[in-house]
Amino acid sequence: MLTTSDHDLFRHLGADKADLYRRILAVFAAALRQYQLQLRPDEVLAQGDWAAGALPRIEDIQAALTQLSAWGNLEAQPDMARVSSLSDYYRARFLYRLSAGGEAVEAALDVFAASLQRRAELQTVALEDITMRLQALCRLAAEGRTQEGQQGAGLDTAKVHETLRDLAQRFEEMTRNAQHFMAGVARQLDLRQADATAVVQYKQRLIDYLERFLGDLVRRSGTIAAHLSTLEPDIESLLQAVAAREARDAAPDASTDLVADRLARHQVWQGRWRGLRSWFLRQGDTPPQAELLRARARSAIPQLLGAIATLNERRSGRSDRAADFRLLAGWFADCEDDAQSHRLARAAFALHPARHLAMSVSSDAPLPASTPWHQAPPLAIQPRLRELGEAAPRGAAPPVQDRAIAREHIARQLAEESRQIEVARQRLATGQVQRLSELTADRPLEGASFDLLLSLLGEALAEQADPDQPVERLSGDGLMRIRLEPLAADSHAEIVSARGVLGGRDHLVTITPA
Repeated sequence: MLTTSDHDLFRHLGADKADLYRRILAVFAAALRQYQLQLRPDEVLAQGDWAAGALPRIEDIQAALTQLSAWGNLEAQPDMARVSSLSDYYRARFLYRLSAGGEAVEAALDVFAASLQRRAELQTVALEDITMRLQALCRLAAEGRTQEGQQGAGLDTAKVHETLRDLAQRFEEMTRNAQHFMAGVARQLDLRQADATAVVQYKQRLIDYLERFLGDLVRRSGTIAAHLSTLEPDIESLLQAVAAREARDAAPDASTDLVADRLARHQVWQGRWRGLRSWFLRQGDTPPQAELLRARARSAIPQLLGAIATLNERRSGRSDRAADFRLLAGWFADCEDDAQSHRLARAAFALHPARHLAMSVSSDAPLPASTPWHQAPPLAIQPRLRELGEAAPRGAAPPVQDRAIAREHIARQLAEESRQIEVARQRLATGQVQRLSELTADRPLEGASFDLLLSLLGEALAEQADPDQPVERLSGDGLMRIRLEPLAADSHAEIVSARGVLGGRDHLVTITPA
């Protein structure tokens, strides 16, 4: 909680000379970044970024430095380096530097300004970076287990620390940007000044942007979740090694317990890892944050469509009934007499003469259109018309159709599709290493088997960064794992199916149930 003295650190923001104070503190912040810890008033004047034609006097700089020191933003100490006479000794000369509170205020204001200027975005590149960092961690953990028993070999803690640090930084940046983007989608449109054409164009760009991100999120979430599950047995030892390495670099402090410091750093890394897992793996009954983001991104499209509908209503001049009645009440108040009020009421509420009553009387006694309601003869109205709003029924209600046959047909179709998919999985997911060219050596692939193989190949090749490198990934439904190892560039494979022949570079393919 901020104390009264802490509040003084922000007083220069609302002071009369706030611009002068901010420019002076900017000089000290820039000097601190250049390891220039102390400045004299004349150095502040020389290094300041002053407005054109508004160069301050040295006396104004000195007064501002004194005031900032009183508020606690700066610290002052006597400047004895330039003393050359007794009169200089008795003259007040000071060196100034940013105080700890002043540094904190400058850092907070920089973060505040950066947050206002930041343009949040959904980062598909960050998902790729996270996948690569997790793959690197898996390799390092495997190498550490392999070399654990060798003399002088073991876990490469430096590489693990670097990879985990990059992973945490990339993940925090991605989540922070995603939060700001989804919170600001509704604020992207200023419907009071938006042009309809611009709104439609923005709608299309936003929908394309969301679809691209959602597709990449769905495609990579399974791979990231698989890497996280693979690292579960080793992650605790990795985090402990990283925490111990960080603790060795801690600055000495008489009040610091090294064991407690290492434990605190370990708990920080555990929290970061839990946050990463909760993004891509279900925690009990809580869905992953990636699914929540996916649902929130989908809901942004109806929100945008609703904003466009509001814009269309505004352009068509629609108003609510309360506003119409208030305007009408003003017109009644402006009427000069009762006769004018009655005419306004007849026009506003359609209280015209009973012209339709002429149909209810014989032609021998025509009824004038100006006849008042209370003087006209009664009109016989059928009870059905009064109760139901129609004079005669429109016809018999259609009979209720029996959909049992259609439902049975759909059920048979679904059962047959499920059977074909299961047969395709049993044929392909054998766990054996095969060449693509040998998959159809015994018999061609049927429709469901061919479709399943195409889907698995498409998902695996989409993850392949280099056509000459092997790739392994989990299928989109999480039921199978496929591994592709490319053979020679001039190799050729043909997969024969009932619908044709698929040709391309030959690979070693391994499909196993997940």
